[in-house]
Amino acid sequence: MEKSNLELGDKTIQGSAPCRIDMAGTLDLSTFFHPLGHLDPCTFNIAINLRTSVALSAYEPGKIMVVSRGFKSAVFEAGKAPFNHELGLMFAIAEAFNASGICIRIDSQSPPRSGLGGSSAAAVALVAALYQLRGTPVAGKQARIALHAHAIEQAVAGVPCGLQDHLAAAFGGVNAWYWKGGDIDSPFKRVEMTGELLEAGLEESILVAYCGVPHESRDTNSRWVANFLAGSDRDIWEEIVVAGRQFVAAMAEADFQKAVDWMNKETGLRCRLTPDVLETTGYRLVEAARQAGCGARFTGAGAGGCVWAMGDKEAISGLEKSWKKILKGKPGAELLAARIEREGVLLS
Repeated sequence: MEKSNLELGDKTIQGSAPCRIDMAGTLDLSTFFHPLGHLDPCTFNIAINLRTSVALSAYEPGKIMVVSRGFKSAVFEAGKAPFNHELGLMFAIAEAFNASGICIRIDSQSPPRSGLGGSSAAAVALVAALYQLRGTPVAGKQARIALHAHAIEQAVAGVPCGLQDHLAAAFGGVNAWYWKGGDIDSPFKRVEMTGELLEAGLEESILVAYCGVPHESRDTNSRWVANFLAGSDRDIWEEIVVAGRQFVAAMAEADFQKAVDWMNKETGLRCRLTPDVLETTGYRLVEAARQAGCGARFTGAGAGGCVWAMGDKEAISGLEKSWKKILKGKPGAELLAARIEREGVLLS
């Protein structure tokens, strides 16, 4: 394959993809959905309008530069970038496309390491931009782009990685994802719910808060994976599968109150597995949500980052006031102006 900088010239290619809030994550790791496949596990996510943008521009020949808000910029010679660097995923994707002489500029509307899937959104946007750079059609290729980004991320992460973040970034909207452990060629099935749930008022029934503490998903996921592989806690994981399926079934009927009950059930099960999956502010937010009659869950693998809540409109309105009081005393913490994002990955 030719070096892609030969085609870039003075052009700038831009791509973007949305972050997400989610329920029943981790079940999208093959470590879990293959052994638990007989239970038909599923996850759920909502793409939100906090998008991660990637811009490709020409740079010094033979080198790759990555610039991202919240991180120190880095430059390495092509073929010599460390993939265990904090921006290593971006370098790994560039290397996978044999790209050099480029600057990759990343701008995310979400807080850094917020648990909203920002790194996966950046990976999806970058893969799409590099497809365009080498002349590969991207229209209608959301699944391919998501799978490609996930494959590279998992290859360099050192731990198993889920796929649902990449899918949310690629497709946008509100989706349930069923994980088919017995189907190697097509490991997931998408059930799209955007129109029905928007019509039912979902956008006015959710709330998202950043706790002010950056999360590190690798640590929590590594513990979950290690214990699962050791045969520990599998009964709890089976309960999590049931809670996820029941939550999705309730959302399919737009029965938000029933979904709230299963959301709280699932969060409780996660806290049994790892009590520190919620830090102090997160616990306060979740408890306030439950007292208000709402459901609440950490995003991603928790341990910092964001918490999101769902409930009827009046309950969410009251909870918003409570959450503002909780977050007021926490440096960096804030309510996020999150809305449902219909569009997935976009190029310009």
